Amino acid sequence: QVHLVESGGGLVQAGGSLRLSCAASGRTFSNNAMGWFRQAPGKGREFVATINWSGGSAYYADSVKGRFTISRDNAKNTVYLQMNSLKPEDTAVYYCAARSSSWIGDTQKSYDYWGQGTQVTVSS
Repeated sequence: QVHLVESGGGLVQAGGSLRLSCAASGRTFSNNAMGWFRQAPGKGREFVATINWSGGSAYYADSVKGRFTISRDNAKNTVYLQMNSLKPEDTAVYYCAARSSSWIGDTQKSYDYWGQGTQVTVSS
């Protein structure tokens, strides 16, 4: 079992930055690939970014590529999402997720554990 807790969300103006954190506890964190997903009001949950067990491989949704960076610190059992040049359309609840696999994945059903989410609101 992996327990995930997100933090770092908030209200920011367009063009600003936020860094989300996801603290993991439970089974060995360093074996798990991690991902970030988001759900905007009235929309389904969508993939944002994923990172493999070592942090050496990452993959992004086209909508955030070049603006967001996913990283991890296995010594701290934490994964991060640095979000720059934020846009109003980035407004959503952001969820951290963990896979049993060590390799990156961009589908929700491939993730086994989920956090409770953190709200990000970008004003225009």
